[in-house]
Formats: sequence, C-alpha cells, structure tokens
Amino acid sequence: MYKTLTRSRIGLYEKALPNDMGWEQKIVVAKELGFDFLEISVDESDERRSRLDWDDKTIYQVRRLAEQYQLPLHSMCLSAHRKFPFGSADPEIREQAKMHLDKAITFAYKMGIRTIQLAGYDVYYEPADINTHRRFIEGMQWSAKQAERASMMLAVEIMDTQYLNSLSKFEVLHREVNSPFFSAYPDVGNISGWNNDVCTELRLSAPHITQIHLKDTFKVKDDYKGQFRDLIIGQGSVDFDAIFKTLKDINCTVPLVIEMWAQGDNWRQNIITAQNRLNQSCMMADLPLLF
Repeated sequence: MYKTLTRSRIGLYEKALPNDMGWEQKIVVAKELGFDFLEISVDESDERRSRLDWDDKTIYQVRRLAEQYQLPLHSMCLSAHRKFPFGSADPEIREQAKMHLDKAITFAYKMGIRTIQLAGYDVYYEPADINTHRRFIEGMQWSAKQAERASMMLAVEIMDTQYLNSLSKFEVLHREVNSPFFSAYPDVGNISGWNNDVCTELRLSAPHITQIHLKDTFKVKDDYKGQFRDLIIGQGSVDFDAIFKTLKDINCTVPLVIEMWAQGDNWRQNIITAQNRLNQSCMMADLPLLF
C-alpha cells in the first residue's frame, strides 16, 4: 500500500456549464477553473442525442479543440437510455437502446473518450418487474461484448432510484455480465441519498470502479423523498471527508467528476464553492489537493 497517493484527475460534468456555451468556450472555462477534463452529456433530449450522429468533421473539430487546450473529453454520460432502456417490454425500444450504444461506442472511439457511463435503469417510464430486470441483464451482456470489440470501458452509474442504488447491487450485476470492459461508476450522492454506507460500498467494489461522480444530496426518509440533484457540493448530507479518507485507504486514484447543474448566473461561483469544499476534504485525508 502506498503511503502517498498521486493526485486524482478531476473532471467537470458538462451540465455544470451554461448550455448556451459553445464547445471552445466550455473547454476554455473548464481549463481556467483547473479541471483536467470534461464529461460530455448525451441525455434523452433530441439535441444531445443528435451528437451521436455528428459527422467525422464535427467530431474531429471538437477533438482538436480539446487537444489544443490540453483538456480532453475523457468520459461520456450516456443517459439517453432512460428514454430507450434495455429492459423495455417494447422490442423497438430495445433496438433503439442497442443503436444508441453502438453509436456511442463509435463516437467515443473517434473522440478519444475512454469511459462511457451507462444509466443503471432497467426501465424508467414503464412498470418494472422480473422481466424488465432480465432484459436489462441481457442488454448489459450484449453491450459488454460490443465494448470489448473496441476496448471501450462501460461503467454503470449507481442511480437515484432503488433498482441499482448501491455498489452491492452492482456486484450482483457484475457477476451476470462478467466482462473486463464492464465496470462501476459510483455516484457518491446517490449511494448516500439512499442511506447506504458509502465508504463500505466503495471498499466492496474497489476493484471494479472506473470513475466516480462527486455529487451532494439529501437522504431519503420515511416522509421525504430526498433530493438527488441541483445541490452545490457542501449543501447536502454527503460526508466527503469520510469518502476521501476511504479513497486514500483503499489506494483509489480513478478519475473523479464534479456533477452539478448550472443554475442562473452563479454557475461559476457554485463550481468554485464545490472545489473549495473538496479541497478541504483532501486536506483532511492528507491527499494532494484537486485544485
């Protein structure tokens, strides 16, 4: 075990920046704020899903901008599967799920993206049952095989719904898929929000964790559904001090990503506030500062 860990790479979720920014401005701002990379969002909206249909000229223009400023698009948050889930009862929707995954792997390969985050939903807008669960597993097995062909890492996010809200549940899923290109992308906010022991969960899945989302949340209670987004890091109940101590203890240096959403004109200050809070946790854990 190393006594001193090197600094983890730290990225910024694209949606923490205003949506009306162009790619060059997003890259420049992220660089100015001290980040190492950006995580591109391909969500269920038509606008962001259309990115998967960019031609080579557009892809390589953005990649050259990233190279010019030495700030890569290191990972992709592929949440489009919330609308087109692998567990759907509709075979046409399942085909759409496969199509989005295939396009995402091709896009990521060309862009130089190393990790594609998958949403850990069997279904989202449909009723869930044992059959949606089984179809989701089959979809993940198929997806892993596509990823193997491109040496592309797929990482399933630990989610804000009960279906896959812990790394313990991911470990069960991982045994079903059993691929070196199928890993976990824990969101510490989601794990905490569902009242799971984040530090124990991180220890459990340490060998299978590819990347980590740093997000703050409020916990679910009997009379409260929790809050899983739109908080600035430091506002919620996530124990970042304990998390960073655990990351040091388990010798974990995977890339980290601040997941927040741009709100009004204070988006830059909100990012800086989050950075300062995470630096405090690094100091408490005797880790190199992130910023």
